[in-house]
Amino acid sequence: MAKTEVILTHNIVGLGGESDQVKVAAGFARNYLLPQGLAIPLTGANKRRIESLKQRRAEREAHEFNTMNELAKGVSKLICVVKVKTGEDGKMFGTVTPGMIADELKHQFEIVLDKKKIHLELPIRSLGEHEVELRLHAELKASLKIRVESLNPATATPEAIAAAEAAAKAEKPHTEKRGRHADADKAPATEAKGDKKSKGDKKA
Repeated sequence: MAKTEVILTHNIVGLGGESDQVKVAAGFARNYLLPQGLAIPLTGANKRRIESLKQRRAEREAHEFNTMNELAKGVSKLICVVKVKTGEDGKMFGTVTPGMIADELKHQFEIVLDKKKIHLELPIRSLGEHEVELRLHAELKASLKIRVESLNPATATPEAIAAAEAAAKAEKPHTEKRGRHADADKAPATEAKGDKKSKGDKKA
């Protein structure tokens, strides 16, 4: 396959950025890069444009870094909720994917982020809170907290039932104690009445 060299005039993911000289398939250059204005042929005249392209690239990258830096500060304070289907035992069907997180960021916070920037070191397979790494820029990373919740209606788990039973048992002694106090309070009143009656008898 014939190759040709071109100078990129725009950033193209997976290929390069402005001012980069790259070798590509001749057909790709002829049918796509050159007509779209994404590259120019590598000629002596065009080489003189490299400096201005480098300047444009530096400005673009600085802008992107500043934007990502602001985003990093913002997402560190957020909790992104991801809802998943689970079985009766609470176990998830499948895993949480970067695409799901990216969709929820857009839906909940109107943050548009390429799913490729969301890095999951290990698959997320359980409900609860997790932290994921965002690789926002070559020199910038951030942490996002996500909370995985079940779409299924809440069901009573064995742990919840046991906790409820323990709480009920803990309340019983307090009820009995209140009963004893109440009886104790009544007793002196009865005795007092008895004393008054005895004094009445003596007067008689």
